[in-house]
Amino acid sequence: MNYTGYKQIDGALFEKFIINGAAKLKENVKMINDLNVFPIPDGDTGDNMFRTFSGGIKNMQQEQQNSVTKKAHALAVGMLLSARGNSGVILSQIFAGMDNGLEGVEVANMSDLSKAFSEGVKRAYATVVSPVEGTILTVAREALEGTNDIIDDNITLGDYSEVILGKMRVSLANTPELLDVLKEAGVVDSGGAGLYLIAQGVLEAIKGNDSEFTLESEQKQTQIVDFSLFGKDSVFEYGYCTEFLLRLMTAKTDVDNFDIQTVIDYLGTIGDSIVALKEDSILKIHVHTMTPSKAIEYCQQFGEFLTIKIENMMLQHNEHEAKKEADIPKVQKKRSKYASCVVTTGSGNIEVFRQLGADHIIDGGQGRNPSTGDFIKAFDEMNADNIFVFPNNTNIFMAAEQAGELYTKSKIYVIPSKNPGQAYAALAMLDYSSDDAEAIKENFISNMEFVETGMVCKAIRNVEYKDITVKNNDYIGFTNKKVLSAAEDKIDALSSLCEKLMLEDKEIVTVFYGADATDEDKRRVRELINGKYRDKEFYDVDGKQEIYDFIVVLE
Repeated sequence: MNYTGYKQIDGALFEKFIINGAAKLKENVKMINDLNVFPIPDGDTGDNMFRTFSGGIKNMQQEQQNSVTKKAHALAVGMLLSARGNSGVILSQIFAGMDNGLEGVEVANMSDLSKAFSEGVKRAYATVVSPVEGTILTVAREALEGTNDIIDDNITLGDYSEVILGKMRVSLANTPELLDVLKEAGVVDSGGAGLYLIAQGVLEAIKGNDSEFTLESEQKQTQIVDFSLFGKDSVFEYGYCTEFLLRLMTAKTDVDNFDIQTVIDYLGTIGDSIVALKEDSILKIHVHTMTPSKAIEYCQQFGEFLTIKIENMMLQHNEHEAKKEADIPKVQKKRSKYASCVVTTGSGNIEVFRQLGADHIIDGGQGRNPSTGDFIKAFDEMNADNIFVFPNNTNIFMAAEQAGELYTKSKIYVIPSKNPGQAYAALAMLDYSSDDAEAIKENFISNMEFVETGMVCKAIRNVEYKDITVKNNDYIGFTNKKVLSAAEDKIDALSSLCEKLMLEDKEIVTVFYGADATDEDKRRVRELINGKYRDKEFYDVDGKQEIYDFIVVLE
């Protein structure tokens, strides 16, 4: 059906258009990933945006009321908890702002939608500490410029959407003029492209051209439950995994001043593995308990349920036993004053950080960015008063910060580590003897100042970087997104990278080998360092990380 002549939309149409925007995004995930300005196979902007959007849509589809404000809020909450990567976090903030702008709007007209989009842009800009133009932020902001002048009683949904999409296209095409790194790579901004495609999908739905869309690829396939695994003579040990969304009701409690710690404290008396979040007037609760009815009854005094899920964990346990898999019951560790959380990948790297004293490792990184929800789950498992987080990637930093803002049971300190080398140097001098968490944080940051980290990996396309020509399948050496060397041979690229990083002025060099490193690669690296830099203290580690053939850390 064609909706271009409509002048207002209800909740059902809002959902329909959003889903088609997601479908368009999904169709082009690879293309968005390939817009990565860096010629290495770590581009994941498309995946991050789609997974963020999918989490919101899944939540929105559970909202049964045909109301724009209800649908927008469910979408925003779901996106907030699913946000991954910088573009995913910014996208979630755009829709969180739109949620605020649509509060109380059951049926939205063009003025309502314009106001909501404006609130979304404002919130997104406010979220980023140092907003950079030439990104998704610019595309969103410039799409709005001048639109207030066209809003009147006669403007239709089709006309308004055409104007917005046209402005986005012009803005996106101009992003290379605002960011030199885009111009050098010959691409437009990937996050801005994702937003443009979402808007394009929305307009196509408005014109009656729907795309097929399913969340199946983002969800585990539904499994048939074998009820024989829990019989009449079974011993019930592990309780129920209980999850629900609760809408706080003004008739039952003071919604604006509701203290979620009250719920957390109670749930602690009847269960463990507690995750409790408050977003506006919605509580998201997860608890493992022998008596889910108590959790439900207690929380119902504050509101009414939107969704409830209760699963017998003995079925999960016995299924693992049947498959001869280890299933060790989790017990929440004793609460500590300080703990650290590191994002890294590769079994060797994970073990190194454990040995350095990291309390929790999130296995992730380029191509597998952890979500806000992943961080929140990690914080809960760590059970500490103060938690120091090392994202080790600029594209993970915002999700970590957003999780820290949402989490209420601990004080979260996100350390601005851009790569694993910085976390390696900081944790190598781990010292919790101070009674001042801020001082510990500053000490971590100070320790990172004395380390240089470089990576070597294979390029995935031709590109010119000032005085460096990179050919597809060359090996490039770089640091913090700055290309320093390129060569057909990986060891040559590493050698040139070490020269550019001024290894001769350093004292310690550590090389982390990638997952595909051969014995010959390792022999040649040792020969390079021990021969050319024989006065340096040299360590090498079988990091087994993906993407990067070598990570070199200089101290």
